[in-house]
This record gives sequence, structure tokens and C-alpha cells, in this order.
Amino acid sequence: MIPIYKPYMPKNILPELNEILYSGQLSYGKHGKQFETQLIDFIGCEYLLTVNTYNTAMLVILTTLGLKSGDEIIASPVSCLASNQPFVTKGLKVIWADINSNTGTLCPIDVESKITKNTKAIFHNHFCGYVGEIDEMNILSKKYDIPIIDDGIEAFGSEYKGNKLGNVGTDVTVFSFQTVRLPNTIEGGAIVFKDKALYDKALLIRDYGIDRSKFRTADGEINPNCDIQLEGYGGLMSEVNSFIGTKQMLEIGSLLNIQAKNALKWQIELQNSIGIKPLQLNNNTNPNYWVYGTLSENRKEKIAYFKSKGYNATGVHINNNIYSILNNKIELKGVNEFMNHFVALPCGWWVDKSHIAI
Repeated sequence: MIPIYKPYMPKNILPELNEILYSGQLSYGKHGKQFETQLIDFIGCEYLLTVNTYNTAMLVILTTLGLKSGDEIIASPVSCLASNQPFVTKGLKVIWADINSNTGTLCPIDVESKITKNTKAIFHNHFCGYVGEIDEMNILSKKYDIPIIDDGIEAFGSEYKGNKLGNVGTDVTVFSFQTVRLPNTIEGGAIVFKDKALYDKALLIRDYGIDRSKFRTADGEINPNCDIQLEGYGGLMSEVNSFIGTKQMLEIGSLLNIQAKNALKWQIELQNSIGIKPLQLNNNTNPNYWVYGTLSENRKEKIAYFKSKGYNATGVHINNNIYSILNNKIELKGVNEFMNHFVALPCGWWVDKSHIAI
């Protein structure tokens, strides 16, 4: 069975990794800074920081933006639970918006209808690497003075108008580097800020609120005059995870290129198929093809069919508005329609395009 996901790991990294393990320098350092530089160069952004988990990235973002318990955040229920669970941790009220059932991404019209005086952020998930309606969402941000957080949990390398996600004019973008993502640091994530002031604030929040330039005196003792004024987290990425990230970034272009070629092969294979069609792309978008998304007339039947052919097809996620912890079991027509028809096919770097046939 060809898997829907597979962790990537570069070859021949053990000698250097072993050197790091016994170097005595395991916390964030030179490899962490190098990884951040590579990410900045690839995305084309300016203000980026890495963190040790995607969950930490989310908490850092919500704290940096000043969101407090009881504040409202508009989000899509059609996403990974990891994307929405941090809202519960921070005590936010999640307001679900509907999606476009042809694309799986947030519907800007429905998002606007859900905005109130209590709305403090809009969380824009790019489902399975398929980019949403960026310009329309950014217009809402400016119109109502509400920050947009682009959720690139599965969308690293995806593009809008030729620019990588993280460099499309959005206030904040978050990425996951968990095992089945690209790049994969085993566990980790990154945050991109458009605004330098927010970036500088997040740097402190990432590290317990500490300003390391003032934290110790000349003799190495903790400086009693260095005040801690911000809520913070132990969010620094280790040198081990960062090093793995640096090696993955050397190959990221070729890996994404393989996925694009696999997607083209799937498109050709499905063009004359009955009862299934490729997921519709929003204008000016180019997915990273973490999976190849399709819409099927009979989802259960098609998943069984592809599994019989050796492809581990799946619906990937379940809509999060079914969970009581998120306290909002609203019925949404587009969500229901999409979840009844979406089928993801393996499209990753491990798939040989010559084996794609139905």
C-alpha cells in the first residue's frame, strides 16, 4: 500500500548529528539560526522565528497578538485538530465559518458575516496545502482592522501569485515541521510576522519572556535588574531538530518538485474518470501537493476502490465542529458537502509517478 504520508529524512547525517549530541551545545544555537536563515531565504520573508512544536507556535502567536480568554476567533472547522485545539487552551471562543465546498478553504463572504466587535483574529487554514482566498481575506483584515493568521500547517512551499505562503501580505503565518510535513524536524514549527514589533515581542515570548541580552551579568549570574514583563513559553527549537531542518532545506526544492509532477500525473489519470474530479484550485494558487485532493460522488466507495489499487486514500481530517471541547456544534452547509466528497490520494516525494495509474 502506498502511504498517504511518509516522514522524510536526509541520508548520511549521523556523523554530524553525533557530533552535536556530544558537543555540550544542545539548545538553540548556530544550527537554529542557520535553519531560520534558510527558511527566510526560501519563503522570501523578513521576520521569522522557529519553535519546538506547532502547538507552541500557536500559543506564541495568540499571546503576541494579545488574545485573551473570551475573545472571539473565526476559524475553519475543516482543518487539523492541532490547528484549533490551542484556542481552547487560551480560552478563546471559536466562531466557525463555512467553507467553499469546491476548494475546502474558508469562504470570505461567510467569514465577514461572522465578524463582530468581539472578533480579535481570523484564522485562515490552507487545507492540505491548497491555498485559500488570500486577497479577499486580507481585504477583510484591513476593512475591520482584524489580524489574519495564515495556517500553513500543511502548506509549506504552497504559493499565491508566485510568492510562497508567508510572503503574501498576511499579518502572521504559522508552519508545522512535524514528522509528516516538509521540512520535517521530527517536531517543530515556524512563525512569520509582517510587523517587526510583533516579531520582536514574539522572540521574548518564545523564551519565557526573557531578554537574553540583559538576563545575565558580566560574571554569568542572573541579573536582578532584568525584568520579565511578558507571559512566555519554553519554545526554542533544539540544535538537533534545527540541524535536521537545515539538511532538509537543502533538498526541499527537489522534494516539492516531485510532488508537483505526481500531481500532474494524477490530473492526467483522472481526466476521463467518472464520479471523481480534482479539487478545484483558488485563483493564482499553487499547492505544495502534500496530498492530491479530489472530490468524489461516492466518497466511501472511492476510498475503498483506491485502497484496492494499492493507494492509501483517506479523508485526512474530520470537521472539528463535531467536538464538544470547541463548544460550537454549528451546522455548515459547505463543510458538510465537502466532507461528504473529499478524498485525498498519495502524492508525496515517495510516490513514483510511473506507478500512478487507475
